[in-house]
Amino acid sequence: MKTPRGGRWLSAALIAVLAGSVAVQPAHADNRGKCQRNLEKAEAKLDQAVRQHGERSRQAEQRRRDLANAREKCWNENHAWYNAHDRQWHNDRDWDRH
Repeated sequence: MKTPRGGRWLSAALIAVLAGSVAVQPAHADNRGKCQRNLEKAEAKLDQAVRQHGERSRQAEQRRRDLANAREKCWNENHAWYNAHDRQWHNDRDWDRH
């Protein structure tokens, strides 16, 4: 039985959409991994600045700003952010409470 011409186009379009959605998932996972590593580094630098210079030092304040910027970037790219101390992803933009 022959498939109508429109049926072939529809099948080809469906295959293209499915293939595209599968290809996007690994890229998204890779982006989350990169965000996680960046946030872990930023939190470690903040912890180090606090230990070396004090909680309210100029260096600690700069590292807090760096961490906030990294969280903002992660949020804009993934609509989630990673807390290295809790070792978990958060889906609410609530890092000022953590």
